Amino acid sequence: MTRALYHENGLQLDFSAPVVAAQGQEVALEATAFYPESGGQSSDVGTLSWDGGQTQVEHVRKDKATGTIWHRLTGNVPEVGVVVTGEVAAAPRWRHTQRHSAEHLLAQAFKRVNPVFEVASVGMTSPECHIDFVGDPAEVHIRAAEQLLRETLGRDELTLETPIVPEDELANYPLRRESKVGGQVRLVIFRDSAGEYFDVSACGGTHVPRAAMCAPVVVLRSERVRGGQTRVVFMAGEEASEYLAGVYRDARAVAQAFSAPVEQLPERVDALRTDLSAARADAEAVRRELARHLLATAPAQGKPPLKTLTLSDPALLMPVLTQVAAGEVVAAVETGGSCGVASGTAEVKAGDLLRSALAQTGGKGGGKPDLAQGTTAQPAEFLAAVRGVLASTP
Repeated sequence: MTRALYHENGLQLDFSAPVVAAQGQEVALEATAFYPESGGQSSDVGTLSWDGGQTQVEHVRKDKATGTIWHRLTGNVPEVGVVVTGEVAAAPRWRHTQRHSAEHLLAQAFKRVNPVFEVASVGMTSPECHIDFVGDPAEVHIRAAEQLLRETLGRDELTLETPIVPEDELANYPLRRESKVGGQVRLVIFRDSAGEYFDVSACGGTHVPRAAMCAPVVVLRSERVRGGQTRVVFMAGEEASEYLAGVYRDARAVAQAFSAPVEQLPERVDALRTDLSAARADAEAVRRELARHLLATAPAQGKPPLKTLTLSDPALLMPVLTQVAAGEVVAAVETGGSCGVASGTAEVKAGDLLRSALAQTGGKGGGKPDLAQGTTAQPAEFLAAVRGVLASTP
């Protein structure tokens, strides 16, 4: 079993230890400060150095059966017996630590909002972390949990304790979740300044010594996932600060373009949406009037009467097809390839006519007896194909 230095001192990033085993590009050490990927937390990365050599540690895993921690290397592999100096990359470790502590604290905040909100699974391998909850928390619960945690981190000093206790003593602690391990169990405890527990969990991960060091904890969104669970996506610590700063910077740039303060952006956006809806309605009315004019001036040929139109604007296609007169058939094609057929008579099925024409000009489409749409590979030939099919129909 590899001695886990990250449990003895979560802030230790460098150490020395002999290589005790090697297999391919992996080595095991007598002791290590490199945290192995586990519990939703990514593994540490860094370097191993020895007399005459150095290599990068790109991933770390733990063999649960033996307790051996394996370090996957990108370069030279030191021989068994060689003493190496390990150095954990500080920035990734700190981000992983902030994420993990934030996950514990946010999960506890949800539990305090409503005890039915239990954690099903977690993921912290990217800046956008997530907790999957059972109990179906709604937006009001999510905001309540976020506010509770924000106030707790801002007003009280929660400090970290990581005792290792026998399994039979776990009943003495208010565990948020039942422990999945037995024997000697490592607890992660955040306790407030009055000595009261805020969160107690069985966990082998790395954590910040003071809870405020993982702030801010920001919920980005929620979504339904498998099994009816609710996934809450969040960011924490420096990553959350960087994200929020970027969002504000972008919002400020938009606000400046509108000559408005950032806090008035929602009002300006709502006003623009209203204007846009009105403009779209006006444009649609103009298109329908133009389509009506085009249909009125287009010659009708054959029996039943067929009107054909070539359009330069694809937005005119539906206004044309939805204003076919009783007893007539209309075929229209846009120069880019959008096409359609509308029938105002039971004698002609628009879908059948369109498919037959597309069989000659290439493309795909379909629809109902009164209206059908599609795309053609040969726009210039489409209308002639429609006339030919209609003329040959008994």
